[in-house]
Amino acid sequence: MPSNTYIPATDRYSKSEYYQCGKSGLKLPRISLGLWHNFGDVDDSDEALKMLQFAFDHGITHFDLANNYGTPAGSAEINFGKMLKENFGSYRDEMIISTKAGHEMWPGPYGDWGSRKYLIASLHQSLKRMQLDYVDIFYSHRYDPNTPLEETMGALSDMVKQGKALYVGISKYPEDKAREAFKILRENGTPCLIYQDRYSIFTREVEQQILPMTNELGIGFIGFSPLSQGMLSDKYLHGIPENSRAAQSFGFLQKSRLTPEVISKISKLNDIALQRGQNLAQMALAWCYHKPQVTSVIVGTSSVKQLQENIFALKNLHFSDDELWRIGELG
Repeated sequence: MPSNTYIPATDRYSKSEYYQCGKSGLKLPRISLGLWHNFGDVDDSDEALKMLQFAFDHGITHFDLANNYGTPAGSAEINFGKMLKENFGSYRDEMIISTKAGHEMWPGPYGDWGSRKYLIASLHQSLKRMQLDYVDIFYSHRYDPNTPLEETMGALSDMVKQGKALYVGISKYPEDKAREAFKILRENGTPCLIYQDRYSIFTREVEQQILPMTNELGIGFIGFSPLSQGMLSDKYLHGIPENSRAAQSFGFLQKSRLTPEVISKISKLNDIALQRGQNLAQMALAWCYHKPQVTSVIVGTSSVKQLQENIFALKNLHFSDDELWRIGELG
């Protein structure tokens, strides 16, 4: 699409609610758009752009990336950067753009985990790929047991102090290491804004320690994979469609995960969703908000239609005690 032809909806901020991220001054939309899938070189770039525009038109201001997102790794940031420059250039200050480093990105001893060398080099690469001067949130994508936390957190803090990130976060850290990381960041004068982890009906581990901890310390929580890589949808009720994520040779959702037992649970959850007047994907997303500690949830859609359905899920976030119990038994 040529430059400057996109004009966002003037009523976009009346279409979304924004929640305080922990004890910070930053608010995030209830739904954030993730670019883990569907924004790489193997994906439909026209549909990707339409999703970005539809999201922004509906008040979704947070776009979540990482250095290795897309197929091939890095392509999601490159494609997002091009679309941002050509379509959203004058709206950058209305956006929250996050990226991460912590998983393998390039070969050799300096392209993975949590060393200062890797994190800072990675952020510099991400900024070049996205054609940005800074990101709003920079995450350590996972805990590195072989690097002192002081080094990893020091690198995050320095990126804030150098103006290359406005806030920092951590992702998928064990609870004890997260507490230690939060303490170091506070002492560095760059307190942790947000903690990110998987959260869905099928993945509830964060309820035990992580959510109570973020609530106690005033740190935001953002969940990803609310549909468990698409399993929590009606897509797989009758087999594996050819164009589905599970049918692809790449990615995290493999056919082997869709066992008869899992399919049975999905079918029962689908029945509950239909009783609520939602499809399963909408109910699964809505369910993630039943814990008040959840600031935002990242969705990764493959079409505007899916994104529209996800947004519509926010119309019915109430769950009865009986519904929560029945869903919990199937999780």
